[in-house]
Amino acid sequence: MAAFSKSIPHSCYEIGHTWSPSCTVAYLQITQGALEESLKIYAPLYLIAAILRRRKSEYYIHKLLPEILQSTSFLTANGSLYMAFFCILRKILGKFYFWTPGFGAALPASYVAILLERKSRRGLLTIYMANLATETLFRMAVARGFITPMRNGEVLLFCITASLYMFFFRCKDGLKGFSFSALKFIVGKEEIPSHSVLPETVYAKAEKKIKGSEEVSRQMKIITLTRKLMDSVCKHGPRHRCCKHYEDNCISYCIKGFIRMFSVGYLIQCCLRIPSAFRHLFTKPSRLLSLFYNKENFQLGAFLGSFVSIYKGTSCLLRWVRNLDDELHAFIAGSLAGVSMMFYKSTTISMYLASKLVETLYFKGIEAGKCPYFPQADGIIYAISTAICFQAAVMEVQNLRPSYWKFLLRLTKGRFSSMNRRVLDVFGTEASREFKGFIPQLDPRYTIVKPELALDLS
Repeated sequence: MAAFSKSIPHSCYEIGHTWSPSCTVAYLQITQGALEESLKIYAPLYLIAAILRRRKSEYYIHKLLPEILQSTSFLTANGSLYMAFFCILRKILGKFYFWTPGFGAALPASYVAILLERKSRRGLLTIYMANLATETLFRMAVARGFITPMRNGEVLLFCITASLYMFFFRCKDGLKGFSFSALKFIVGKEEIPSHSVLPETVYAKAEKKIKGSEEVSRQMKIITLTRKLMDSVCKHGPRHRCCKHYEDNCISYCIKGFIRMFSVGYLIQCCLRIPSAFRHLFTKPSRLLSLFYNKENFQLGAFLGSFVSIYKGTSCLLRWVRNLDDELHAFIAGSLAGVSMMFYKSTTISMYLASKLVETLYFKGIEAGKCPYFPQADGIIYAISTAICFQAAVMEVQNLRPSYWKFLLRLTKGRFSSMNRRVLDVFGTEASREFKGFIPQLDPRYTIVKPELALDLS
């Protein structure tokens, strides 16, 4: 249990910037490191995004550099201002309390930093950090025995989230923007009720398409044979009159959905592994084979493929059973399709989608006039969420998501791990648990507490 009432008299040099006794020098060093890493992160990110979006030359000339610099200033400020408020709070309070090294210093720093970022990106950053903070609080609660983890809890959460997402997807004006486009890509436009095309028209187009495919050139024979094979597998399969997949029967509709999204998941995982694989291109060429024959590639493919096939299969089955097409079908099909996460269990994915769902419900409440609108809500939530994560990074890094801890180390050039966490053990969170044996080499001329006394206090 954390000792909230305790305090320690150490200086900010003895706890925080142990590599330099000067607050100003430490601040400038953190700022320099954060600036370098921020540029390395955002410059290629914005450039690749611009290429994929096929931006025009005017964007590269007038907007690309300002956007890179604005996001860079946001991330740099988040790191440098944390160091500044860390020292300021120590000077104001005269000592360190449980909340000051992490939450107290990160809260104002994060709020000022998010105001420097572009408004279009604040929402995404807020959702990400809120998701991360929720996961961190959950891990803290588990570590303290307040919560007992549920087996396959991430799968259950994903089932609930998927059911509501698919329900809103089927409802008119239920989802908008990226969420709607993403689900439309995953499950197909055939599952959208507003997809208004007359059956007679589609049947006519399908017949012309089949006749045209019989007259393809020799170069297209492989594709034609593959399609004929798929048709022969489910040649005489049924299709309900309410189903909008007019070119396929229900069975082939589900099979094709599985193959399509399995391929997408497999390729995504392959692309994610390309940088690490090519890093060992000359030293260990055999590792290139793991790029294509990795277990995670097939797991992500099976997750996406089975999600789509279960959702489509359940939707078609419910149309046959109830003899109508209803939004309720999407709720049931989505919940059953959520079981597909058994192939690719991910707490991060489940909690992120749940956070996005909460955001969607909140904005729907605002539109309906049932929820109040707070103009600065995104900035406040981002600041609180980031402060929670920094509190964990200082006091109990074992409860922080490992990828975020690596990001903090990268942003600070490894200096975040140089904090004197042995002294912070007095607060009862096992702050030095992951840093066994690390003792900072402090200059006794600038210390308040002697090293022997410091060990006694901890």
